Amino acid sequence: MTGGDSVRIIKRTTDRIPDSGSFEVKLPDKSFYFYWDDNPGRRSVRQVDDSHQALEKAKSFARGHRLE
Repeated sequence: MTGGDSVRIIKRTTDRIPDSGSFEVKLPDKSFYFYWDDNPGRRSVRQVDDSHQALEKAKSFARGHRLE
């Protein structure tokens, strides 16, 4: 893989579960998802990050793949 434009981060949300969703790191051949929930009670049960933490993890992951 070459070039930074081949990696994108897309925010995914749903109306069914408010204040939650995922960040999709879209590579040319595969996608990786970083799930988040901004409801503290639900987040502890689901064991996921809040939206800021998930976005930072997605960005870090994407940066690593841009360098390859």
